[in-house]
Amino acid sequence: MMKMTGRALRSAALGALMAGLGAPAMAEELFYVSGAVGNAVENFKTLVKPWEEATGHTVTMVPMPASTTDQFGQYRLWLAAGASDIDLYQTDVIWAPQLADHFVDLTEVAKDLAPTHFPSIIESQTVNGKLVALPIFTDAPALYYRKDLLEKHGKAVPTTWAEMQETAQFIQDAERAAGDADIWGFVWQGNAYEGLTCNALEWVKSFGGGQIVEADGTISVNNENAVAALETAKGWVGTISPEGVLAYQEEEARGLWQTGNAVFMRNWPYAYGLGNGEDSAVKGLFGVTPLPSGGEGSGSAATLGGWNVAVSKYSTKQEAAISLALYLAGPEAQKQRALTESNLPTIVSLYDDAEIAAAQPIIPQWKEVFLNAVPRPSAPTLGKYNEVSARFWSAVHSTLSGNGSAAENLELLEVELTDIKGSGW
Repeated sequence: MMKMTGRALRSAALGALMAGLGAPAMAEELFYVSGAVGNAVENFKTLVKPWEEATGHTVTMVPMPASTTDQFGQYRLWLAAGASDIDLYQTDVIWAPQLADHFVDLTEVAKDLAPTHFPSIIESQTVNGKLVALPIFTDAPALYYRKDLLEKHGKAVPTTWAEMQETAQFIQDAERAAGDADIWGFVWQGNAYEGLTCNALEWVKSFGGGQIVEADGTISVNNENAVAALETAKGWVGTISPEGVLAYQEEEARGLWQTGNAVFMRNWPYAYGLGNGEDSAVKGLFGVTPLPSGGEGSGSAATLGGWNVAVSKYSTKQEAAISLALYLAGPEAQKQRALTESNLPTIVSLYDDAEIAAAQPIIPQWKEVFLNAVPRPSAPTLGKYNEVSARFWSAVHSTLSGNGSAAENLELLEVELTDIKGSGW
């Protein structure tokens, strides 16, 4: 059998895609709105060029502010006004339920593509049985660990939070006794913001305490396993984690870690490349592993992040827009993003792609992390997710700060969430 070239494979894939959708009646100019900045805008032109050549359509990116809060606000304004001049929206993983009514249901057209993606990611973009956005790349955190320090002290990579705590304390104490007064055992994101919702969801889920609000809308957060998870994390503050961790976001944690002053760190994939940069004190000295479990009978949990593409139901060019969405969510575009921007694919098979592994060694390491990914409860809480998340992170922050016990704060949180649910979500 003759071996097909990359270009031939690309043409065949795009040909099959277009055959499934039918030939376009005329060339269309599509407008794609995204918060991509810097060279990501230029990379997008390269990314869509094969699709433009195969279909005759063209794509213009409409740039947005980098702030996701600002993006979301603008999206809501355009969609509420029924704006027809934006055809596709690049959306954050937690926006689908809040914007679902404005997007085309892609369930049928993506019936062959969707099963190739991580199931949890497809679940996160499915609202009331409708697939309203297709994943284009993803994100999930992992546990970063200092390989050199674990080897030096004869410690294994931890698989439970208890093991992590014990190892962090042991190495921290030993290194301080040897003269390194600045080292800490574990750094993470403890500020009162969305990042704390992500961290605390991982603790609670990995202890068997549920997902705050379950997929059917049940408020589950007030339970003994969730209490145990938060009390465990509270015990880290001031012992293996600095008191200041309660004001840390991603960059504060990375800053301390990258200067060589932490044994473990919880963070997203972006910190991997930076940690191996020329100016990093930990270059080549660390590894990554799935976040720990709560113990026997429980599993690891990593909060799902990432970006997706949705087709506006107000677009007058929906057929072409759907074609582009399928292409951007498909294997060719995802592979190109992985190779050029280190974006993590949502298609499972790409984690075993030799070319990606050679160019971006971090990507295969994240496969197991994504298999344990858990979505935030944006699907069941719909338009009230932001309020639900804010109440959750506030209750967690109060607990970590010593303002009430986990049991007291989760009991109050349950009452608050019940009130929010009562007004409809």
